[in-house]
Amino acid sequence: MTNNTVCRFCGSASRETFVDLGMSPLCESYVPAEKLNSMEPFYPLNVWVCTDCFLVQLDDYVGAEHIFTEYAYFSSFSTAWLRHAEDYVAMISDRLKLGPKSLVVELASNDGYLLQYFVKRGIPALGIEPAANVAKVAAEKGVETLVKFFGKELGASLAAEGRQADLVLGNNVLAQIPDLNSFVAGIRAVLKPTGTCTIEFPHLQKLVEENQFDTIYHEHFCYFSLIAAERIFAAHDMTIFDVEEIWTHGGSLRIYARPTGDTSRPVSERVLALRKREEAAGYKDPAFYPRFEEQVRETKRKLLELLTGLKRAGKRIAGYGAPGKGNTLLNYCGVRCDFLDFTVDRNPYKQGKFLPGTHVPIFAPEKIDEAKPDYVLILPWNFKAEIIAQLAHIKSWGGKFIVPIPEATVVG
Repeated sequence: MTNNTVCRFCGSASRETFVDLGMSPLCESYVPAEKLNSMEPFYPLNVWVCTDCFLVQLDDYVGAEHIFTEYAYFSSFSTAWLRHAEDYVAMISDRLKLGPKSLVVELASNDGYLLQYFVKRGIPALGIEPAANVAKVAAEKGVETLVKFFGKELGASLAAEGRQADLVLGNNVLAQIPDLNSFVAGIRAVLKPTGTCTIEFPHLQKLVEENQFDTIYHEHFCYFSLIAAERIFAAHDMTIFDVEEIWTHGGSLRIYARPTGDTSRPVSERVLALRKREEAAGYKDPAFYPRFEEQVRETKRKLLELLTGLKRAGKRIAGYGAPGKGNTLLNYCGVRCDFLDFTVDRNPYKQGKFLPGTHVPIFAPEKIDEAKPDYVLILPWNFKAEIIAQLAHIKSWGGKFIVPIPEATVVG
């Protein structure tokens, strides 16, 4: 891939650096033992903002096909995430009065973690998922899944087949789309004139305010404020008429969009209030964005100071989880096996492999009980409450937790 010279949404060449995280491997490219001595590609993690439309974005160094055709992330391995999905299905089914004659389409439906709950309710559902290995698991759950990338052509094709949707949803996919205009145009095409689209994505304001720089990786081509999202959807004849602030991924937005011609649902006070809040914070000011970089650098310094002090004191440190965000954190901070003895993950796909770049070994969670580390570094910090509850027994040998974001903190 060649890097961008213009904004991937509006085409402007006006840009300002947001944060430069140096060179990093693809965050989901886990390394098998037999390839530990092979060359491993690293790419720049240099993030910039378009000063015309305020879309925060990365250059294209790797194509989406290379990242997502076979994928290591399976949504169903998080209990909290499954609960979030089930709660959403109950809420939206009631709000939109969905039933046996409705159609729900999920974009990037992963392993059927969410659509399975629509299927159980007897509501017709279609998943669209480009990763064949993940889609296979969804099919085993009874979730019809197309193994394709979604865009304008596929949206129009489904509409032509008479498969227009009452609800189109996408959770944590908008950031992973290099061609935003094709993707949102596809949503508009497949949506019924009275249909609803809900999209969840990490909120840029939370990323900045809570220093969540580790959510930046090559899979995420863009990072969104409400201000930027409204412009993108409006360009494709859609209006964001409602918004919720939700807990996922350290703080996300769930936007509700409709065809602009459907005026039966006016723009809510929640949209107006959040837009006003972002404007007051500076998200329409190009000078606001470069300030983030020094904040990130200071977080790195504090984490390394903590880990260095613990290792000098002879403490054993293990990781919990092998998420994409953890790989950004460890590679940017230079944390390898000199600080982290190993990490564990519930996903069997990752067990027995090594983290990209740092080559920290990944084991099953039982390794924590065998090794009895003094400290456990929680890499998927957005699930810290769930993880601390799961591992509460480490206190029996004096074990404690380290939560790295928004800054390194010892818990327990």
